[in-house]
Amino acid sequence: MITAPTQLLVLVAPWQRLYADSRMVETAVTFLHLAALLFGGGLAIAADRRTLRLDPDRGQLPLLLRELGGVHRPVVIALGVLLLSGLAMAAADLETFLGSPIFAVKLLLVALLVANGGLLLRTERALTSLVDAEAGPLAPPARRLWRRLRLTSRVSQALWVGSVLVGTILVNAA
Repeated sequence: MITAPTQLLVLVAPWQRLYADSRMVETAVTFLHLAALLFGGGLAIAADRRTLRLDPDRGQLPLLLRELGGVHRPVVIALGVLLLSGLAMAAADLETFLGSPIFAVKLLLVALLVANGGLLLRTERALTSLVDAEAGPLAPPARRLWRRLRLTSRVSQALWVGSVLVGTILVNAA
């Protein structure tokens, strides 16, 4: 079991007292976390769904790629709010969370979600540069990128759902 260093516990002690003594603060942090999950995760899953449903040979790929480009900023902002609010909740009971293997799994899933998002973004940008230059059916390099984009969309959906599942287990096990 991992224990929090004494200096870290001293550092977060004022936050722990505020969080424990104020239902308003606890409610606000929880709301921010859930709202960011709803909007960021919802946008990401909807974009993933659209990607998985699209037939690239029907001329819809350029529109999809423009739509995906518009989704990244709000999803990244939501991930930032999720990270900050999650850290605030963890800091409120640091000894419990640092000692929890479930918390470690949750952090791993979030790291994988961010890494997958980065791969998705790079793939989308590379595909956009090829599709803009093409007219007609996808050439083999674009076809490979399209398959990778679909795979990262599937992984994204699994990681968002898995993160919610593990977060729910974490809250109920803490």
